[in-house]
Amino acid sequence: MINGSIQPFFQLVQQRQDLLLTALWEHIQMSLISLLIAVFIAVPLGIILSHYRKGAEPVIGTTAVLQTIPSLALLGFLIPFLGIGTTPAIVALTAYALMPILRNTYTGLKEVDPALMEASRGMGMGTLQQLHKVQLPLAMPMIMAGIRTGMVLIVGTATLAALIGAGGLGDLIMLGINRSNNYYILMGAIPAALLALVIDTVLRITEKKSRGSTLMPIFVVIGAALLLVITPPILNAIGSYGDEQSEEIVIAGKLGAEPEIIINMYKLLIEQETDYEVILEPGIGTTDVAFQALLAEDIDGYFEFTGTAIADLLGEDPVSNDEREAFEQAREGMYEEYQLIFLEPMGYQNTYALAVTEEMADELGLETIADLQEYQDDLTAAFTVEFADRSDGYPGIQDVYGIEFSDVQTMDPGLRLGALVSGDAEVIDAYSTDSYMREYDLVALEDTESLFPPFNGAPLFREDVINTYPEIEEILNQLEGMITEEEMQDMNYRVDEEDENASDVARDYLENEGLLNN
Repeated sequence: MINGSIQPFFQLVQQRQDLLLTALWEHIQMSLISLLIAVFIAVPLGIILSHYRKGAEPVIGTTAVLQTIPSLALLGFLIPFLGIGTTPAIVALTAYALMPILRNTYTGLKEVDPALMEASRGMGMGTLQQLHKVQLPLAMPMIMAGIRTGMVLIVGTATLAALIGAGGLGDLIMLGINRSNNYYILMGAIPAALLALVIDTVLRITEKKSRGSTLMPIFVVIGAALLLVITPPILNAIGSYGDEQSEEIVIAGKLGAEPEIIINMYKLLIEQETDYEVILEPGIGTTDVAFQALLAEDIDGYFEFTGTAIADLLGEDPVSNDEREAFEQAREGMYEEYQLIFLEPMGYQNTYALAVTEEMADELGLETIADLQEYQDDLTAAFTVEFADRSDGYPGIQDVYGIEFSDVQTMDPGLRLGALVSGDAEVIDAYSTDSYMREYDLVALEDTESLFPPFNGAPLFREDVINTYPEIEEILNQLEGMITEEEMQDMNYRVDEEDENASDVARDYLENEGLLNN
């Protein structure tokens, strides 16, 4: 049984080793850069505070406050200022590592035996000589303990940076969560744990080599880390020197297979008909993350739904349940409020739904959302954080249908399905085109009161991007009215359950429709 469970994992590692190696390298670079910055800030600051001790507690207390901020909140806070990608991730990771390094540096230097300091002064040593030859060597075990603690915090927290497009092993973990595939989760989690152990071992050996005698081993390790971090960018710059740079358009997609498939269609169509290079940022997080990245001009456009724009971004009620009228409301509102332009929508709707298992629907005779009212005190609902908060989500269910579930749990989109399958929840929010609706025989309960507005997907770009690259409007509008719900569900199934590349699935569809040259 164990061998049968392990074998698919190793097969996946072998098949996706390119993805694993890329994610691992991104994780190493992000972690090392953050750790080096934290060391270069915290160690000198700790040295200064050891000489001016009145300011020590306020400064160390400030770094402690930074560490109490939830990592996701800090990452989200940085997006409007630094955009998405590795920069805000490195800033956040550095902030998390400051406190243990700073506190240990200060404590280690402060606790050096005063008699040794007095003796060194008697030997004619100045302040810098004392620091170099007495204080730092003796305090190094304490300082290295702080650095090792900071490193563990960085490597672990860096997995969340995937939610803002920073890459790393978190990409694999999020992919596994969204697909309910534990093997992908392990493929990200195991290397992250091993990476922490390897770096910790290197730091521990360095500490032993330098204990009480010389700082040279530490300088060697720092130099090696710097070399590892700066060499790839230098080589890339040398390799691309003199190459003609094509204009780049950055298009993002939220978490999930569907946005990734659609933005790959955008890329293929634009690059076929223009000389522009399209850079994709799939899986960058929730609606708010993608939207803030667009406003911050960190991306040029992303794939959004009309219902989400109306209810979540504009805070309005839909004027109509007619698809075209809802789209016009979204298009006009997004332009007037944010100077963002919706291009033409596709034909399918990925609307919200309340879903239960087919077995429960048959057992309780559930066909519509209203049928849940009779059982609301006995059922546990697992909703995404976004659905639990938006007006056309659970609050709308409460207002329109008068349903108050006895227990409502909020969780990541990929986890709520696991809760339903395991029996920990009986009702979830779902999307009509998601592959798990077919994979797990789920039933979408009918929305008889038309609570959920139309959810047609369409490209959302800043006005300045459309003005700069006017060709892309006509190119992407070729997808207007295309793709049925069944076709989208099939494509999602190929990516989520059959583990095909989203780019291959997108290419197949476009070629079959005659929009892409073979």
